[in-house]
Amino acid sequence: MIAPDLSEVDFLICFHARYFTPFAQSFQRPAVCIIILSCNKRNIHPNTIAEVGFMFKKYLLAPGPTPVPAEVLLSMAMPMIHHRSPDFVPIIDSAKKGLQWLFQTKNDVLILCSTGTGGMVGSVNNFFNPGDKVLVVNGGKFGERWTKICQAYSLKVQEIVVEWGYSVKPAAVEAALQKDPEIKGVFVQATETSTGVYHDIEGLARVVKNFGNTLFIVDAISALVAQDIRTDKWGIDVMIGGSQKGLMLPPGLAFVSVSEKAWKRNESSKMPRFYFNFKKERENLAKNQTNFTSAVTLIIGLNEAIKMLQKEGLENIFARHARLAHATREAVKAIGCGIYSKESPSNSVTAIEAPQGIDGQMIYKNLREKYGITGAGGQDKAKGKIFRLAHLGYADTFDIITGIAAIEMVLKDLGYPVKLGTGVAVAQELLMK
Repeated sequence: MIAPDLSEVDFLICFHARYFTPFAQSFQRPAVCIIILSCNKRNIHPNTIAEVGFMFKKYLLAPGPTPVPAEVLLSMAMPMIHHRSPDFVPIIDSAKKGLQWLFQTKNDVLILCSTGTGGMVGSVNNFFNPGDKVLVVNGGKFGERWTKICQAYSLKVQEIVVEWGYSVKPAAVEAALQKDPEIKGVFVQATETSTGVYHDIEGLARVVKNFGNTLFIVDAISALVAQDIRTDKWGIDVMIGGSQKGLMLPPGLAFVSVSEKAWKRNESSKMPRFYFNFKKERENLAKNQTNFTSAVTLIIGLNEAIKMLQKEGLENIFARHARLAHATREAVKAIGCGIYSKESPSNSVTAIEAPQGIDGQMIYKNLREKYGITGAGGQDKAKGKIFRLAHLGYADTFDIITGIAAIEMVLKDLGYPVKLGTGVAVAQELLMK
């Protein structure tokens, strides 16, 4: 904000307005604009015009939380109902059936009032015992999270450490399982959000299925909706989702699909658990309830979000995400940036390498502060090297074009020799096909 000297002001024009931000999370914002005209020998100098307040539209292109459609927001604005009342029964019944459709499973899909990490924790302490051996694919910050959770519950962790930007090879998992047949679980991310990599879940499931004593547990929090993951057909034992990613909801819900093989393992698991007790959640879900207080408003919104997705259809949903992701990658390459994921890039988020000599965190910061685009920066060893742009959930053609245009403008601001419109033109050509 400019604080001008008003001591020699001859004319002052002030007006106040309210406006709606024209995107899904619309809300009113005040905008006050003061125009100051000073005179020198009765000549007006326009260079003394000062704008004190102005419209600043914001765009959310982060890999979570993601934008929430107006339809979902409006559904969550209905009056509160009690989670144990008959009014709530059809709501949760619809939600659990919709989740089975989305997860492509006949398994129960538990609904937890937590972030996705809560679903990850429950996927450890409901199916194992202290001292059990497990295998963790660690290819980024969220692979590290699997290791930390498993260690917190006294599991003996073996890691397959994957270079950041690369996907795990199913043969490496197969070799580890053959070497140690006592391994009782394989943990992996579908999309490693920190690197923009999608792991070969189908190939990994095919491997793990051959080891009858081993559960295959997948964190699909960032991949669900964006990637075609076939829970039952591929044989995924436990798969976790979250509300604030592809499902276009605020944070606060986790979803866990559990196979019959995993439920049998649950019977012998003696780990301590109270809140994340999957057996009790399953029993309550059969009665169209949750074990503890339900996140009523979020579950109402979940139904609306699933309704929107069902109208689009699974095949079209996956095709849309693939198209947006491809256009994003090709556009940033046309600008002169590299893709951090060297193989198997995710359809949820693109990790973009900053040009040499430019700090990736500065790109992320300037996108947000100067142009209102909230993406994501790099994490840990990738911090400063990359920035990330999501194309997940409630995303379409013009989110990509807007994001690419802003990247070009920021890079030009930072001294990078980019011709404005280069990446935008590539994205437009691809998105029009």
